[in-house]
Amino acid sequence: MRLLCGSLLSLRRFNAVFSTGTIRRATSSATMRLVQFCHVGDEGRVRVGVEQAEGQGVIDLKAFDPSMPSTMREFLEMGKSGMDCAERALSSGQCVVPRSDVRLLSPVTGPEKVVCVGMNYRDHCLEQNAPIPKEPIIFSKFPSTITGPYDDIILPEESTEVDWEVELAFVIGRKGKHIKEEDALSYVAGFTVANDVSARDWQMKRNGKQWLLGKTFDTFCPLGPAIVTTSALKDVHHLGIRCLVNGAVVQDSNTSQLIFQTQKLVAWVSRFVTLCPGDVFLSGTPPGVGVFRNPPVFLKVGHAASVQHYTIIAIQAPERALGSTAGLVWILHQYPLSFYELLLLWSIEKKPPLKQLWLHFTVRLYLLTLVNALANMN
Repeated sequence: MRLLCGSLLSLRRFNAVFSTGTIRRATSSATMRLVQFCHVGDEGRVRVGVEQAEGQGVIDLKAFDPSMPSTMREFLEMGKSGMDCAERALSSGQCVVPRSDVRLLSPVTGPEKVVCVGMNYRDHCLEQNAPIPKEPIIFSKFPSTITGPYDDIILPEESTEVDWEVELAFVIGRKGKHIKEEDALSYVAGFTVANDVSARDWQMKRNGKQWLLGKTFDTFCPLGPAIVTTSALKDVHHLGIRCLVNGAVVQDSNTSQLIFQTQKLVAWVSRFVTLCPGDVFLSGTPPGVGVFRNPPVFLKVGHAASVQHYTIIAIQAPERALGSTAGLVWILHQYPLSFYELLLLWSIEKKPPLKQLWLHFTVRLYLLTLVNALANMN
């Protein structure tokens, strides 16, 4: 976050990386990165697009097919026909808008619901000496909290305790009520990354300690920029997740720590309300938030924050895109052995198996350390 003027903060960069693979009963079988964008110089006209790849050009779906809607919510309401059109557009390589001519927005705007989950990481419960919940703790943010990943965040004058919360988010792709847990992923269009910005003084001390006001100041939900379709994920519940403030890691965990996973959350919430295309879920935050530090630490004017998911393609990075470094991170997480590791093991194939294994992990640790160092330098 960086102060622009008055009480404006800019949350400039997010990183998110998902590993490719398949998940049963996804809303689409294609691996896609769905975005909302506008053309530079024409900010009033929202479009739905598909990124050719992270950091590359965006295919304008309405230019490809004039019958396509202009918002992600309307696109998701089309169901399979919309996804099929997006797949055809991606395969065609036509109607590509250069990245330099695109301003990426939040991938969803104006959802009917923003559903949030509290106390949903085991290690987050431990850091505050809280019991593990037996049922999901559900609260909400108003849709007006949603802002784009490159947009400014307003630091409200009413709060002096604004905190960070990196979260794995997902977006509902089709309407449903009383959804069975085993069918839940078929209702999820895809995953993205969010920061559940929170005013702790209003969340924990005022408003009767009800969470809503502390969570729902305007622009308190930076989101995106891309919805990575569910079929692009091998295992969304084994992803690294972290948040950095001023370049220092403040949250660093894994989605394997989630108490209630995606399927459970969809099934649980759909017992009470009808889920609709475009509804956004924020699945909870890991440990390391500012309020539970000793002494507590809060975001101030001039702070820079970024949130990340490992093993997803890089969405954003501090100051500049990760480029080839992000690609190397993806390769190392996507495959059990990278090309270079295979080459090394081939060269020592006559060594004892245990020594090969030791060398494999030594090389992997070295490469990951090198790549992360390069990423931070960028």
